[in-house]
Amino acid sequence: MFNLYFTALKSLAVKETNRYLRIWVQTLVPPVITTSLYFVIFGNLIGGRIGDMAGFSYMEFIVPGLIMMSVITSSYSNVASSFFSQKFQKNIEELLIAPVPTHVIIWGFVLGGLGRSILVGTLVTIVSLLFVPLHVYSWVIIIVTLLMTAILFSLAGLLNGIFAQSFDDVSIVPTFVLQPLTYLGGVFYAISMLPPIWQAVSKINPIVYMISGFRYGFLGTIDVPIALSMIILILFIVVLYTVCWHLIDRGRGLRS
Repeated sequence: MFNLYFTALKSLAVKETNRYLRIWVQTLVPPVITTSLYFVIFGNLIGGRIGDMAGFSYMEFIVPGLIMMSVITSSYSNVASSFFSQKFQKNIEELLIAPVPTHVIIWGFVLGGLGRSILVGTLVTIVSLLFVPLHVYSWVIIIVTLLMTAILFSLAGLLNGIFAQSFDDVSIVPTFVLQPLTYLGGVFYAISMLPPIWQAVSKINPIVYMISGFRYGFLGTIDVPIALSMIILILFIVVLYTVCWHLIDRGRGLRS
């Protein structure tokens, strides 16, 4: 039975991987180009006027945030678009009637989003080396934060795909929710720079903890305790996974 489930998981993960690799011009190139523009505009042109931040140049400071922003966007959009496409084409019904548990279906899509986000994050990191040297304070923190964030937003994308009724619904959340939260999550500034009241408001934003934890792995500087960042990530993963499992297991919005 385990071999059956493993084969199903592997097949679904490979299918998802082949999907985004087949259209790599759409899935891998745009995040790299966008991030390169951020490096040029905010790093080279504006960064020199801002000066140092937390003991590092402005360019060095924003690199972890830009990498994390590309990871968040890639993992979310990959799963949301893929799952809804299969639901729209009625292919998802084949998975629902297949003799595999819901966990296999969830992790098949999550692994696809995880793979794409890691690949995009790696490409963005390589591009950043053209502008600034690589600083690494803790590889463990970097890897753990990256993996958990990619898993979290893959699950969030899956949730979006479950509820979406049209392709417009897939783009609404990234445009009006995810993008604002990411920009206000400390990508381009340190939360400690804000007045106390806005620091408190910013800490309601869960993306603050992800970017702060990831930046800590690179630079050793942090806006919130690293333990709290890890707890927030784990908590959100557990909640989203439970919700996705419940909805898929019940066939909510999936069965005609």
